Amino acid sequence: MKFLGGLAAVLAVVAAADDTAILYKEIARNANQSLLWGPYRPNLYFGVRPRIPKSLMGGLMWSKVENFQDVQNNFRHTCEQGDGMKGYGWDEFDARSGGVQTVYDEGNGIDVRTMFVKIPGGSNGGSWAARIRGTVRKDAPPDLKTTVVFYASLEGLGALEVENVEPVGYEGDVALKGESDGLGEYKLVVTGGRGYHPKNSHAAYEEKPLDRTFVNSLTAPDQILWQTKPILFKMLKESVDKYIEKYGEENAPPPSQVYTINHNPGPGNIHIIQKVFEGNFEFDVIFNSGSSGKEYFSSDVSKFIENTSKGFFERFIATFDPKPPFDVEKLQRFGTNLFSNLLGGLGYFYGDSVVDRSYAPEYDEENEGFWEETQAAREKHQEQLEGPSELFTTIPSRSFFPRGFYWDEGFHLIPIADWDMDLALEIVKSWFNLMDADGWIGREQILGAEARSKVPQEFQTQYPHYANPPTLFFIIDALVTKIGALNGTTPPVKETLGQKPTSVHLKNPDLALYYLRELYPKLKAHYHWFRRTQAGDLKSYDRDAFSSKEGYRWRGRTPQHILTSGLDDYPRPQPPHPGELHVDLMSWMGMMTKSLKNIATLLQMDDDVAVLTTIETAILRNIDDLHWSEKEKCYCDATIDDFEENALVCHKGYISLFPFLTGLLDPKSEKLGHILNLLGDEEELWSEFGLRSLSKKDELYGTAENYWRGPVWMNMNYLAVAQLLKYAQTPGPYQEKSKDLYSRLRLNLIRTVFDSWQETGFAWEQYNPETGKGQRTQHFTGWTSLVVKIMGMPDLSGGKWQVGHDEL
Repeated sequence: MKFLGGLAAVLAVVAAADDTAILYKEIARNANQSLLWGPYRPNLYFGVRPRIPKSLMGGLMWSKVENFQDVQNNFRHTCEQGDGMKGYGWDEFDARSGGVQTVYDEGNGIDVRTMFVKIPGGSNGGSWAARIRGTVRKDAPPDLKTTVVFYASLEGLGALEVENVEPVGYEGDVALKGESDGLGEYKLVVTGGRGYHPKNSHAAYEEKPLDRTFVNSLTAPDQILWQTKPILFKMLKESVDKYIEKYGEENAPPPSQVYTINHNPGPGNIHIIQKVFEGNFEFDVIFNSGSSGKEYFSSDVSKFIENTSKGFFERFIATFDPKPPFDVEKLQRFGTNLFSNLLGGLGYFYGDSVVDRSYAPEYDEENEGFWEETQAAREKHQEQLEGPSELFTTIPSRSFFPRGFYWDEGFHLIPIADWDMDLALEIVKSWFNLMDADGWIGREQILGAEARSKVPQEFQTQYPHYANPPTLFFIIDALVTKIGALNGTTPPVKETLGQKPTSVHLKNPDLALYYLRELYPKLKAHYHWFRRTQAGDLKSYDRDAFSSKEGYRWRGRTPQHILTSGLDDYPRPQPPHPGELHVDLMSWMGMMTKSLKNIATLLQMDDDVAVLTTIETAILRNIDDLHWSEKEKCYCDATIDDFEENALVCHKGYISLFPFLTGLLDPKSEKLGHILNLLGDEEELWSEFGLRSLSKKDELYGTAENYWRGPVWMNMNYLAVAQLLKYAQTPGPYQEKSKDLYSRLRLNLIRTVFDSWQETGFAWEQYNPETGKGQRTQHFTGWTSLVVKIMGMPDLSGGKWQVGHDEL
């Protein structure tokens, strides 16, 4: 009977496991449905596609057509810093429902608003609609002529053709019918819309009146379909040439007439749909999925837009709960803008990538002068195309970095995990699906020709011995903490009014555990890849340390850069040496070990917990033994000097703070006190705009590229303010000092980003430590958006600061 009872218990466990697996697959299917469609072409001002490798894609282009000179340079399509926008981006955005974006196009005299909504229903990701609205700017003529193009293209197998062919142009709607893998049958309608159209007395108008919508359909090779702007320009040139040939340059029609495509609707895999307006305009693009059983019209779209927008602001406040002094509406609206643009930078990428898998012995970087050897090996160009692969990711900047960056992603997902944990976990899974058999994930994902078109050729190749900070572990840690709070093994996460655990993984912890069990082998393989490929050499040199194993060195070093560290030009020991040890990488390994141990503990992997605990102890001891400078009272990189002896090289800055930034310092440690002194010293790292990346006293401060040699970066400042909060809330000798630094730093960071945003309309890649002005890449809506998390941190100042009319 005991045996039968035991068997029943085992079968119950197996059945429960099977039930969880079935439930998990069902939830994954539902998630794919709600996340299938989106403006997942973030490199465009507005571009739509599904998370299907080769499928239907749409995009928007526009230009003023007031004269013959400006059109070529004023056609908008891809986000470009040189377009001179007064600002652009999502005012509201949610990945599962849609959002509202405004593009303030000063150069074209028009503000373009795109309202995107998802409409659930059916079995193929539902339907969607986009309302395109143009409003003439106050400084532009009210009768401004604008040409607007929406295009639809289809890669791969399937069909896409114009349903209702009209010989002169469409007075009403244009309908395309299509069918393709993953979408089934569908109908795409571009409505006639509202707005005036230019009229002119030229003979050309009689043949081709501008109150019609023109369509040009053609078939092009799949690999060039993304180059829609050149395709459009070729069409426009053909039209211009015909007009000039017919009427001559002296009697040419006006620009609004000349710059229209030849009307040639029919079958094809790309359909260019053009409208010409005078003044304000509005029209809809409506995708009706055949599987939904219902067709939607503009009247329905108006209701969907209203409902999508209605609860967004309230949900933002409930999720991020800005605390004093940031609990005022103008700062909350600033927060919604930054967060919406972070989330609106979500993209789906598919294509091949350039990888050098030659495993040249020079890439081991074992000899002195190794950087010259690796350069010579790279110049042999043994890279090849690999893939294709797919990636669902948020991007740092739509104009400058429209692709996936490994270490940026973990920072991006910190606020996203609060908003939609299931989405964050989907993105993490997408990254780990890129991992190769050795455990490597490329630090920069440049997938396909369209992505490569934005990257100089010398930066396109990825190397399977190059690492990048493992920030995705932040998100797994957040999940583990939340599960622990649900089952009582960690302190409860503070709930705020109106906030509900909408995540299916948090509503049902068994699903979260299933997710972790599925991911754990990949996390472990990735961790061991780091330990194997980025190991430092402790045995060849006389180094006094607790462990003879735990020391690490970034590969990919040159005298000027360690791009792989993320802190590209931050000063390091000179010249580079194969015996170098990098304290930032050691700290990342400590964080990674701790995180993996927490997961193993939750999953009851006792053997792994024991191994990881031993490694963690060795790393914590070795950080101090190998990297702490008693002389400089901070952490430093180590190298080997001319006498073949260990030497610390201290460039005070973010590197010096790394064991603190990654949460590895004991609250009672005397070293913490010294780190806080360095951090708070105005002659070193402290500025009224945030922590400088390099000490003001360092001889290299502000020199050469000056990328990580002084400017204020929000990702590092976020880690600092989060750790200061932890120590401010933990009894110990440095609690009061941490509290003071935390309160002042929190205020400084929000003020810096907010003031620059108010002045320029953009979040920036970094901020000037002397003036606070945003600099480098504009519309950097990646980790700069972490300010929404900082705004939600508690006010420990006792109400010391208030928000004035125009400033903090």
